[in-house]
Amino acid sequence: MDEAERLWDVSRLWEEHRRAVFPADVRGAEPAGIDLVLLDATVVGCVSGWLDGGGSLDAERGHILRDAVTDLDRVLPEITCADGSRSFRHLRRPAALVSAASPGAAVG
Repeated sequence: MDEAERLWDVSRLWEEHRRAVFPADVRGAEPAGIDLVLLDATVVGCVSGWLDGGGSLDAERGHILRDAVTDLDRVLPEITCADGSRSFRHLRRPAALVSAASPGAAVG
């Protein structure tokens, strides 16, 4: 995927996420010891920063976002409600695309 495609895909996914309401059934939930509201806010900050930066994210935020993707992978199997699961699976998509394009991203 080239950078223009990645920017378009993330922009489209991000607009969908911004329009969605945070699912009430996971507000305050901490599956695997991870606060879902904080996880959402972390991803929002990093992906928004990447978009605002025209597809660029500094190394520190890249590291924070990679950790957030790892946390998403840990919590997703434990979110049993449909709205919460759908919302966090959707959140993972732009997070993973941005993370893969950020400084220090693992190759593979």
